[in-house]
Amino acid sequence: MLSKKTKYGLKALTYIARKKCEHPVLISEIATSENISQKFLESILLTLRKNGFLGSKKGKGGGYYLIKEPEYISMASIIRVLEGPIAMLPCVSLNFYEKCDDCPDENACTVHQLMIEVRDNTLKVLENRTLADFMN
Repeated sequence: MLSKKTKYGLKALTYIARKKCEHPVLISEIATSENISQKFLESILLTLRKNGFLGSKKGKGGGYYLIKEPEYISMASIIRVLEGPIAMLPCVSLNFYEKCDDCPDENACTVHQLMIEVRDNTLKVLENRTLADFMN
């Protein structure tokens, strides 16, 4: 299940991308428009800034802006930063792999095989969708 943090992060990035402004977007404007707690949104935007999605400007005329063009920001990359692994089990994660303690043989595990298929299909969708797709 997608957390509120990730849902709000996607909504905030989409809002910023739609603005196509020459100037940064205020946190208060995003929070009001998208019905997100400003305090929670500040934390989310800081995470996105630290991970190279957003830039920020302080002071008068300050706020947040996209560093990359929306068509170069995949949904998978945003979700990994805000949510963590896309895979439902650590034993099938491409970036956060961990062996399951209760599974002696991953290759013989039916759950493992199913979750690989789920992961691959989920990744296909998320890697092929960008922030630009959400702007319309």
